[in-house]
Amino acid sequence: MRPSPPDTAAAPLSSSGSGSNPHAPEGANPAAATAHAAARPAPSPERQADWSALRRLLPYLWQYRWRVAAALAFMVAAKLATVSVPLLLKELVDTLAPPGGPNRIGLPEAGVALVVLPLGLLLAYGALRFCNSLFTELRELVFAKATEGATRAIALQVFGHLHDLSLRFHLQRQTGGLTRDIERGVRGVQSLISYLLYSIVPTILEVTLVLLLLGLKFDLWFVWITLAALVLYVFFTVRVTQWRMELRRHMNEAESLSQSRAIDSLLNYETVKYFGNEAFEAQRYDQALEGLRHARLRTQSTLSLLNAGQQLIIAVALVAMLWRATEGVLAGRMTLGDLVMINAFMIQLYIPLNFLGVLYREIRQGLIDLERMFELLDSQREIADRPDAVELRLAHAPEIRFENVHFGYESEREILRGLSFTIPAGQTVAVVGPSGAGKSTLARLLYRFYDVGQPGQAAESGGRITLDGQDLRHYTQASLRRAIGIVPQDTVLFNDSIEYNIRYGRPEAGPEAARQAAQAAHIHDFITGLPQGYQTRVGERGLKLSGGEKQRVAIARTLLKDPPILIFDEATSALDSANERAIQAELGSVARNKTTLVIAHRLSTVVDAHQILVLDQGQIVERGGHAELLAAGGRYAQMWALQHNGASAPGAEHGHQMA
Repeated sequence: MRPSPPDTAAAPLSSSGSGSNPHAPEGANPAAATAHAAARPAPSPERQADWSALRRLLPYLWQYRWRVAAALAFMVAAKLATVSVPLLLKELVDTLAPPGGPNRIGLPEAGVALVVLPLGLLLAYGALRFCNSLFTELRELVFAKATEGATRAIALQVFGHLHDLSLRFHLQRQTGGLTRDIERGVRGVQSLISYLLYSIVPTILEVTLVLLLLGLKFDLWFVWITLAALVLYVFFTVRVTQWRMELRRHMNEAESLSQSRAIDSLLNYETVKYFGNEAFEAQRYDQALEGLRHARLRTQSTLSLLNAGQQLIIAVALVAMLWRATEGVLAGRMTLGDLVMINAFMIQLYIPLNFLGVLYREIRQGLIDLERMFELLDSQREIADRPDAVELRLAHAPEIRFENVHFGYESEREILRGLSFTIPAGQTVAVVGPSGAGKSTLARLLYRFYDVGQPGQAAESGGRITLDGQDLRHYTQASLRRAIGIVPQDTVLFNDSIEYNIRYGRPEAGPEAARQAAQAAHIHDFITGLPQGYQTRVGERGLKLSGGEKQRVAIARTLLKDPPILIFDEATSALDSANERAIQAELGSVARNKTTLVIAHRLSTVVDAHQILVLDQGQIVERGGHAELLAAGGRYAQMWALQHNGASAPGAEHGHQMA
């Protein structure tokens, strides 16, 4: 028996009462969990959900059915070898202690018996032990491909499905929670396959074989004692484990609280230093650690209770069995080999049961995690391609029309109210207006992150958006988005190299194309001045770059994509005036002969647009060219006067400059 680490599960490893191991070997078996579930009169909703999750897992394993069959065959062979070991041990003991004593045979014959027979039995004993391990390892080897293939298929399907879900879904969920659900679901698949398929079935098989042997070779008292001990052991372990799972949940919450406080404090290191609150942060962290200490002590004390109770049941059962066997030996009904065999059978049965608490907890948790992952797969796509959707193929820049578009993120609040305008093919239309007017919503609708209309209302009531007269909803989303390039106001980069982030606009492009795009975005000189050049990593969400540098990387990425439709959403808001003028000229050159939508607060960036729309509360209040709108003296002229007189300060680069 090997000692256990600190409590990470809910059952002991050995008969000495040691703690449990969450990575229990496959020989450990939760047959008791199955018996406990079968004793219930009617399936609960929770149990129905468990069976539903298992049924949905089976198709992923069915494609590896021949490997499953081979692995099951090796498993049966391993268990037959395991059960045969005590039988061979009995023969060996009986051979070494003949019933009539050594004087019944002559010295030569005794010498032969004491050498040849035990040697053969010893060799057979060693062979059976080796076969048990060999068949177990062959089972693992054969089925490894099935396990890994199933987990890979499920994880990939969930990952792809999450990308297919709407923006609304992702805005309502925590990304970290989604990744944890996938990770836990994958682990759940692996643990369920290992524990259910290769722990429960072998244990049931082994228990059945042992009970049959005991019932056929000896009296039924051995069977009843064994069954009573198993039922009591199962009942006690499951009940205590269920109680401990609640305590474990509290301990995990306390651990998460302490970790989140530590991480939050370290992430806000500068703020802590600004206000000199190091002692305050240490006090808050110590409070969380005290709660964690108390929870861990309670968990450890209940683990000791579980271990002691399990060992008491095992000890009583072993004493009863050995007392019965000893009585049989003294009465002449049994041999010393029978006594040794019964003891070996009991050890082989009860040692795997030491893992029962671990396995029950892991199976329950695996089913919950698997159910959560399948719930992600069941999440409906808010924006789905029509069955008759076609690929969008553009030979030239298209005309875009918004026709009486109504839209709201929520049914109670309308953002766009009957919006109608046209972006002629190859021309640039700018949209300006106060924050919250619905400007960025136009870009999201073009990308079909959302469909026009109010939630819960008929699609026809929301108007439509067309490309060359055809409704956007008639095209596949993937082909539509390939035709659009955007420079967003809030640029988010991957935690990879600068070259990777630029080439993300067109992954098949080479390094030279990325450098040309960087030159057009006026960031090439900055990149080449870095120690690692284009291979410099930008950090999480690009935080190692300033706002202006991130925006220029985003511009380069879109220039590399070179789509027929462009969207500039405050594309130069984080740039200084000198870089803004240079990049604005470059963007104007790139936008030539492309259908372009410009969203801006800074009016100086849209003076060259073919048409300017002034948006307020989801409606167009003015439209026209720059000079025309100034001459009208309306809302646009007021905004221009405020910015021209310096009321709106020019943007500046913010963030940490990369060393």
